Amino acid sequence: MSDDAPDTLLEFPCEFPVKMMGRDTPAFHATAREIIEKHTGPLDDAMIQSTQSRNGRFVSITVTVTATSKQQLDDIYRDITAHDDVLMAL
Repeated sequence: MSDDAPDTLLEFPCEFPVKMMGRDTPAFHATAREIIEKHTGPLDDAMIQSTQSRNGRFVSITVTVTATSKQQLDDIYRDITAHDDVLMAL
């Protein structure tokens, strides 16, 4: 990779969906929001969508953020994947 090549194909700022999965509990919903807001500031409820699993034990939460940099996204994913309640992140 040359020195002048971008390290991402994204152009910032941009809308970026962050998806995480965990057990469907009120605590997980709060944790998902807190992790993202740590990096973005307060979120509008309309930016958060959730889908329950077929049996209702798990939930997929998608938060659409206005990403300002690759570093911000890297920091978000680092915190998401480090949290014990998050079973998977996309």
